[in-house]
Order: sequence, then structure tokens, then C-alpha cells
Amino acid sequence: MRHGVFFFGSVEMPDVLAGNPVPAARRRATRQQVWHAHERLVGMGVLAEELGYDSYWLAEHHFQHEGYEVVPNAMMLEAHLAAKTQRIQLGSMFSIVPQWNPLRLAEDFASLLNLSGGRAVLGVGRGTVSRELRSLTAHQADIGVLSSNEERKVIDAHNREVFAEYMDIVRTALSQETFSYNGKFFELPPPDSRDPDHEADTLTLVPGPLHPVEIWQAVTSPPTLDYAAEVGHGCVWWNQYHGYIREQWERYAELYERRHGRLAPGQNRILVLPIHIADTHEEAWRTGRIGHDEFWNLLAPFGWSSGYRGDDGNRAPAGLVPTLEQSTKQKCWAVGTPEEVAEIVQHHKDTLGLEHLVVFPHFPGHTYDMAAEQMRRFTEQVVPLLR
Repeated sequence: MRHGVFFFGSVEMPDVLAGNPVPAARRRATRQQVWHAHERLVGMGVLAEELGYDSYWLAEHHFQHEGYEVVPNAMMLEAHLAAKTQRIQLGSMFSIVPQWNPLRLAEDFASLLNLSGGRAVLGVGRGTVSRELRSLTAHQADIGVLSSNEERKVIDAHNREVFAEYMDIVRTALSQETFSYNGKFFELPPPDSRDPDHEADTLTLVPGPLHPVEIWQAVTSPPTLDYAAEVGHGCVWWNQYHGYIREQWERYAELYERRHGRLAPGQNRILVLPIHIADTHEEAWRTGRIGHDEFWNLLAPFGWSSGYRGDDGNRAPAGLVPTLEQSTKQKCWAVGTPEEVAEIVQHHKDTLGLEHLVVFPHFPGHTYDMAAEQMRRFTEQVVPLLR
């Protein structure tokens, strides 16, 4: 089984460690705190390779003055990391596609892929935060967090339409020597484009990729699962009840086989698992709960707990703010002694045929020194316990 590491890119928050978190809206990280996080994230990538991890992933987010996710261009940091590492795979969880011009996304990724000697992978998502989407996308692909149910359906459909066309352009540009495109949002080249001596009727991505292109997508709903299987993207799951993940895991294999051929049990699928390890159960839960609750302080308002299972056995009701007890019982998080964390990892390995696990070792508010300790503990104390 391959092991990776994923970082949100949060600033360090002393008030969280003091057990006294403030409402997210009242936080404002300084420029020094934000840049300190960037510097530490580079160091975490170097350490990940030294510890034997196979992949290293960063999130892309914008305008988060609260300090939760402060890296706006993960690929730029990964290009810097490519020069500091030799082996580890580098990726984004995720580049928010509607926030990019698709041709610029393809160009930047091709450059990173070539600079890294083929070690880069392209992670893509549809977005979470309206202030980012509405500020950066050319076609107003929002997420509709505060809208009514009917409004959200319309907003979601538009987002999916924008995402699908943008990704169609990205895949086309990366895979073809020359290309043109005629869609709802883009006509490429634009009509009447001319060079000095001839009409420009095709485009060529420069630089083009010199290595195979690997694309991964976040999966949180059946339509996304269907789309990813249809176009051949790999899928990434996290923060969902283990039973739901297993259903989607197997459904993806069925859909993928119809279109592209049979997959091995864990092929083309990644599980992300938040982990926090200590010598005793009590210490792991004391410190882990602080970061867990701060995580949901950020993401519960965006509906991220919709993948949890409710007390009645059905999907969790809207607005659920999970407790650490719920997160560990549903095997969404692994917090405890090395043996307890290994037990949850082993469960996923056995039930999913898991081939690529990515751990999330840096809970919001925890220090980067704590994250480094978690990365070491996982490789040295948990991995040897796995069968």
C-alpha cells in the first residue's frame, strides 16, 4: 500500500491549542503567519520524502484571511518542491477548476509535470467557497452554500457544466499536439484569430507534457462519481461513513469497467484519512479533539458532514457538526494510540482493497512541529502494524 500526506495549509493558531477557539469569522491571519505556513509546507514536503511517503498533496484556496487554507497556487509551491526532492509524487487536493482559465491550468500543470520529471499529478475539484468561485471564475460557477434547495440545484448544475467543459479543454490540450474547441463557454481559437501571415485555426499547448498525465477528482456525490468514471479520472474520498465509501468504491469500479476496462481492487482510488497519534488514548483524544472541532468549525457550514451516517441509519441531517466520537466510530478519522489508528487503517485496507492511503496529519490550529511528529509516528509506529 502506498502512503501519502495531505495538508490544508493552515496557519498556526495558538488560541486553538489553548482550548479556546474563537468563531472563524473573527480570525485574521497576519501576512507573516501566512508566509510562515508556506515555508513550513515546503519543509513538510521534503520531510515526507525523507520518511518514505509516496505522495505529497496541497490544497488550493484563496482569500482565506481566517488562516485555514492559505495556499492559492499549490502548483507553484510544488514546482519549488520538485527541485528539493527526487522521488515523491506531487499533487493538489484540489485545483479548483472553475477558478482557472482551463488553458492556463493545462500550461501550468504541463510545466510542473516536466519540471518534476513526471512526478506531478493533477487533482481537480469543483469548489467549496463562494468568495473564491465568484471572484475568480469567468463564468460565475458558484457553489450556493446559503441558497435554498431549489436555487442550489440550479447553481450546482451550472457549476457542473462549467467544470465539465473546462476539464474537457484541459484534457484536450494536454493530450493533443494541436487542437481546437467549440463549446458553450469557449471557442478556441476565438473566431477570426489571425497570425501575421495566416489564419490561426488551431492551438498548441506550450510546453506540452513529456510524461503521462494522471488526473484525480474529489468525489462526494453520485453525479460526480458517474462523471469521473466516464472520463477516466481517478477518485478521492474522505470524511464519509466507511460503508458509504465502500459502496461508491465498488460502484466506481463497475462504471469504469464499462467504459475503460477492469480495475484491480484499489486501482484509481485514494482514501484520505485524518490521523492523530499519541502514546495513550486519552492524550490523543485530548489534543486531537481540539483540531477535529476546529476543522468542523471551518467546514460544517459548507455541508461537509453530508457524508456521515445519522443516528437513524440514514444520511446525516443537514448542518450536522460531528463529534470526535462520531468521526472515529464511522471510521472517518483515526485518533488514538498507534494500535487504534492501525486498526482503522487495516479495516479500510481489508474492506476496500486499499492501494493508496493519504493521511491528513495537520489539523487546523495544530503546529507544524506537531504535524511532523504525526508523520513520523505514522510511518514508524502504525505502518509496521499493518498486515
